[in-house]
Amino acid sequence: MALVPYDENVLPALSKLHQTSAEFNLANHRIRLSQDWKRLGVAAVVWDAAVVLCMFLEMGNVDLKGKKAIELGAGTGLVGIVAALLGANVTITDREPALEFLTANVRENIPPSQKGAVQVSELTWGENLDLYPSGSFDLILGADIVYLEETFPALLQTLEHLSSENTVVVLSCRIRYERDERFLMELRQRFSVQEVHYDSQRDIHIYRAVKNRTNAELSLSLTSVASEGLPLIGQN
Repeated sequence: MALVPYDENVLPALSKLHQTSAEFNLANHRIRLSQDWKRLGVAAVVWDAAVVLCMFLEMGNVDLKGKKAIELGAGTGLVGIVAALLGANVTITDREPALEFLTANVRENIPPSQKGAVQVSELTWGENLDLYPSGSFDLILGADIVYLEETFPALLQTLEHLSSENTVVVLSCRIRYERDERFLMELRQRFSVQEVHYDSQRDIHIYRAVKNRTNAELSLSLTSVASEGLPLIGQN
């Protein structure tokens, strides 16, 4: 999923990704993250989409205080770390090969007083989802996780499983190819999707998505409203 090695000779412009660490001032903290391109590839470096999403969160655009959040495909853990520093209770996830590296970054950047608000957990999209109670998160975060077409069905399945009708999904990504647009089209079939931010300098889009109600849920809601004698929307 995220563990895809890139040939550094093909992408010489991305030399900063080959540095062993990256530092940021976010959420009133100095965050220093280890990077390990040679061992873990794209899962172990900080991408622009993560930085832009953190800045978006830092500006107060998402309600984080006391919210139960999960980050998918966390890589270095930057987004989950910032969300925790801003007050969320965060489960930071990635595939098993990245967990030791991810855990070390979390341990180094979360103050002792907030350790209880963060946990690192294995999550391979579409697999063993029963380990995560359905619809149990207020917020789902993902930075640059929309890029491998073969993972899209599993990612959509995971988003659906983790979401209730009240869950807010926030995805930060660069739209590189037609396949990325196709993912958004598929997402819109299951979620109400809105672009809420665009960073033109880095060419990063941020989307907010909320799960569409099923016909059964909508019927139950309308029945509840009617039984309480409240007017329905559009009713004179």
